[in-house]
Amino acid sequence: MAQPSPRPAPAAPPPPAAPAAVTPVAAVTPIRPRAGRRRSDLALFLRSRRERITPDDVGMPPGPRRRTPGLRREEVAQLAGVGVTWYTWLEQGRPINASPQVLDAVARTLRLGSAEREHLYRLADTPQPHPGPDEEATGIPPDIRTILDSLDPLPAALVNARSDVLGFNSTFALMAPCLVNAPVDERNSVWFTFTAPPACRPIVHSAELAAEHAGIFRYRYSQHLGEPGWQEFVHRLSAASPDFARLWASHDVVPPRPCNKIFRYPGIPDIATRSTNLELSYQPGTRVIVYTPVDDEGRAGIAWLREHPEATTAHHRH
Repeated sequence: MAQPSPRPAPAAPPPPAAPAAVTPVAAVTPIRPRAGRRRSDLALFLRSRRERITPDDVGMPPGPRRRTPGLRREEVAQLAGVGVTWYTWLEQGRPINASPQVLDAVARTLRLGSAEREHLYRLADTPQPHPGPDEEATGIPPDIRTILDSLDPLPAALVNARSDVLGFNSTFALMAPCLVNAPVDERNSVWFTFTAPPACRPIVHSAELAAEHAGIFRYRYSQHLGEPGWQEFVHRLSAASPDFARLWASHDVVPPRPCNKIFRYPGIPDIATRSTNLELSYQPGTRVIVYTPVDDEGRAGIAWLREHPEATTAHHRH
C-alpha cells in the first residue's frame, strides 16, 4: 500500500502589518471656565431681552403659529441688520467675535438701557465705545449738578475716566477759565496739562506733576484697552505734545490718589489745595474732583478771586 504523502509544513505567519498612519486631528482649544460662564450668561441675557419684546412693539405682524414669546431670532437679526446664523450663534453663546457696531445694532433692536448695554458688552468681552465729552455733558444728573453748585466756594468739577471735563461750578470756572472755555474735544485736564500755554495753566506745573498725570492716565487707560476713543486721544496728544509722547513711551503707571495742587495768580499769594476724587458708584471712572484749600491763606485767596473775577480772566487771556 502506498504511504500517504506527508503534510506540508504550515506556512509561516505573515509579518505584522505596519501600523496605519494616523492623521493628526487639530486640537480644540478649550474654553476657559470664566469665558465659558460669560458666554452662557450672554446667551441667557440675550434670550430674556428678546422674549420681552413683542412684534407689535416693533411694528411687525404677529404671524401665524407663533410659539415663541417675544421676537424670533430671525426677526431680531432682520431688525438689527445682521445675519441670522451669526445672531443665532451669538445667542447660543458660541465663541464668535462681535464688533461694537454690530453689538450696538443688537442693543438698539432689543431696546437695551445704558446699564443693559454695558452688561451686553461685558458679556461679549468687547470694549464698549466711550461717549464723547459733548455727549456726556448733556447728561449730567441733576443731583450731581446740585452737588457741584453746593460745593461753592470750593472749586469742583465733574470728569470722566479719560479726564474730559463734563461739568463744573462757578469757582472752578473762575480759577480755570481757559480750560472750561476750550473746545469740547480739548476740554480735558490731561490734554490741558501738556498743550496749554504756560499763561493759561493756573496750576503750578513741574516735571514731576506732568509725569504723574501721564502715569495716572496710563493706569486708567489699561481699563479701556481697545476702545477707539482712548486710542485716538493718545494718538492726538502724542502728536501735539512731545513731552507726553516721551512719558507715554516710558510705560510708567501711577495709581490715582489725593494730591496737592497749587494755583498761582499775579498779585496774591499762591493758593495751596488738596485735590480729592469722589467717584460715582454707578458710573465707574467718572468722579467729582474737589480742591480744598489747606490753610487760611488759600481760603482768603479764593474769596478774593470770587470778588475780583477779572483777575484770572485778564491773566489767562491769550
